Amino acid sequence: MADRSLRGIRLGAQSLQSEEGVVFEERTEHLYRCAECGRDTKLMFAHDAEAPATWECRTCGSEAVRRVGDTTVEVDRSSEKAARSHWDMLLERRTIPELDELLEERLALLRSRRGGHGGDADRLSA
Repeated sequence: MADRSLRGIRLGAQSLQSEEGVVFEERTEHLYRCAECGRDTKLMFAHDAEAPATWECRTCGSEAVRRVGDTTVEVDRSSEKAARSHWDMLLERRTIPELDELLEERLALLRSRRGGHGGDADRLSA
């Protein structure tokens, strides 16, 4: 067993590969500034890659905007859709008078199931 062990090497601590013959890609440095904490972050991208307009701030997690010279890049938010609530989607399908009519039908159904006793359903409609 001793003849098969690797003696004198730290496995995982050192790489046996060298950088000989490796050609590195051209890189470009971009600066991002966070509006919340004011921190600047420098990031390296490949020279031919398109750098994003925003990046997450490493300090506070807010949105940092890319700077070119002394100005910030304009962020295009036209493709972002506003979140719609259930109520918004309901109003796309029904009008308020239709909803009032449906509510009255459902309340009448509940009242008939309870035997017409003026219970909780009567207090809700009042």
